[in-house]
Amino acid sequence: MTQLQPAEITAVIGETRRLVVERYVFPEVGAQLAALLDDRLAAGRYHQAADPAELGRLATEDLQSVNNDRHLRLKFHPRPIPDGADGAVLAEMTHAADLSLGGVPKIERLAGGVALLELAPILFPLSMTGESVTAALNLVARAEALVIDLRACVGGHPNTVAQIASYLLDQPTHLNTLYDREDDDYIQFWSLPYVPGAKFGGEKPLYLLTSRATFSGGEELTYDLQQLGRAVVVGERTGGGANPRQGFTVHPHLEATIPVARAINPTSGDNWEGTGITPDIETAPADALDVAYRAALAAVAARDVDSPSADEARRAVAALTAPTAATGPDASAARSASTPL
Repeated sequence: MTQLQPAEITAVIGETRRLVVERYVFPEVGAQLAALLDDRLAAGRYHQAADPAELGRLATEDLQSVNNDRHLRLKFHPRPIPDGADGAVLAEMTHAADLSLGGVPKIERLAGGVALLELAPILFPLSMTGESVTAALNLVARAEALVIDLRACVGGHPNTVAQIASYLLDQPTHLNTLYDREDDDYIQFWSLPYVPGAKFGGEKPLYLLTSRATFSGGEELTYDLQQLGRAVVVGERTGGGANPRQGFTVHPHLEATIPVARAINPTSGDNWEGTGITPDIETAPADALDVAYRAALAAVAARDVDSPSADEARRAVAALTAPTAATGPDASAARSASTPL
């Protein structure tokens, strides 16, 4: 790894300081952080760093020390990153979108008419994965209940959040507002009045799986739908990152990520920054799918509908409530069971 020279360290910290002062969505906190960076630089803290990774770690500790904003950091990248705003994240997303099959690594029909949709670690911009996400949402539209797995979702674009939510609601609905510091303006995000293909809709049971890793864009989708009373959140309290960030290359291996906006939910008037989202049903992330699946089966089985899916769900519920000789009910086995219609 390249060893840093003292002049490089001074330049990196100086540029990071400038960006925090000029771009950070909370100007008062930005001023405090600028003074802190100046003090730590003068004290020689950053000149202890032998390489970019260590400098990024030290600076991030200081940047997050005032208000624990986890989007605010000096991020190390092992490979050289492009110059300009968001050059690093765009390069990473393009590669990650291909690896995740266009943002939808898994889609499956479970016994009982329940669909499982796993979304990628990033809710990529629609220009990258809009077609595949739309196709996946069309496929799950006929399910009796839907489980969306966001346990590994660490970010995403608000337009993609709105697109996904549009398939899960019946009417255009105000989802979120972002206050943008640079323009001193408020930008509203709504679910769309029209989407291609069929909707899952706003009435059938919907469950969202979360973990401590669920962050940023993954949290926005969760928070928006939970505040609307549209989804049951199952799993672990989320990471707590609500301030959208922009990335700036300050060194070939270092990116200053600066939150430039803040989210304002129209229902709560607040957001999940620093606190995370409390699940409706709290459980270990490893158990979240089984817990949500049991709840989905019960909801489908209870529906007063004489349909093959409802019958299948009732049989799956019966199988779950019948203990086995050694281990008791096994939701994972019920999920994979092949039941004739």
